[in-house]
Amino acid sequence: MDTPSPTPSAPVKPVSDAKRAEALRALNSRPWRLRWFSEWAFIVLCAVVVVFFVARPFFVEAFKIPSGSMENTLLVGDFLFVNKAVYGAEVPLVHVRLPALQHPKRGEILVFEYPPNPEKDYVKRLVGMPGDTVEMRDGTVYIDGAALVEPYVVHSDPNSDPGEAEFAWQRPFLVRTAEASTHPSRNNWGPLVVPEGNYFVLGDNRDNSADSRYWGFVPDSLVRGRPMFVYYSYEPDATRRAPWLTNVRWSRIGTRVR
Repeated sequence: MDTPSPTPSAPVKPVSDAKRAEALRALNSRPWRLRWFSEWAFIVLCAVVVVFFVARPFFVEAFKIPSGSMENTLLVGDFLFVNKAVYGAEVPLVHVRLPALQHPKRGEILVFEYPPNPEKDYVKRLVGMPGDTVEMRDGTVYIDGAALVEPYVVHSDPNSDPGEAEFAWQRPFLVRTAEASTHPSRNNWGPLVVPEGNYFVLGDNRDNSADSRYWGFVPDSLVRGRPMFVYYSYEPDATRRAPWLTNVRWSRIGTRVR
C-alpha cells in the first residue's frame, strides 16, 4: 500500500530582531541579578569565614584598651589589631603553638593572658627578660644594676609610694643583697631574678598599673601577640550619648603601637 506523501507545511516566519532582543533581555535580567547577588554573598561569606576561623585564631585579633595603665602610649577607648602570628599562634582546641616568627624583646608591648585569670587579656610593656635581675629604686627600673631608659613612662601620682600586701610573692625570687628591699612598695622593690621561660611586665603609667610588681611573672606560654596599630579610638564620656560616635579621636586612628 502506498504511503501518502506528507502535506507540505507553510514556511515558518523568522522572529524579528526586536523580538529576539526583548526575549534575551527578559531571559538574562533576573538570573544576572541573582548571579551577581549570589557571587557577592559567597565572597562576603568567605571573608567572614577567613576572619573568624582562619585570621582570628592564627594571625590577627582585635583588642580594646579598658584601663589607663598604659597611658599615654595607649588610651582608654583605643581599639587595636594584635599580631598573633609573630610569637606563634595557638591552634584552637588542640592547644598547640605554631612556630614563632620571632621572640619577644625588651621594650615591646605584649598582649597576654592574665596569669591569675587566663580568661582575661592584659596589655603591658616587657621590661624583664628571662635571667634578668630586675629592680626598682624610687620609680626607676634597673636591669642587672643598670638604669633602664624609658621615655614612654608616665608618673600620674609621683608623691606617694604605697606598700601593698601583694608584694609578698616576690620573696622567693629576691636576691639577698644589702640593697634588697625588705619592705617592698610600688616604687621600691627587688632585686628579683626573672625565671627562665617568664617575663616581667609593667604598665607605662607606673603609678596606676596592676602589673608584674603585684601578681608576678608572665609565662611565655601565655603571651598572645603584639599590638600593631590603633584602628579606632574614642574618648569615653558618661555625660554624652553614643560617645563611640561623637567622641572619635581621629588623630589616633592608624597610629602604630610601640
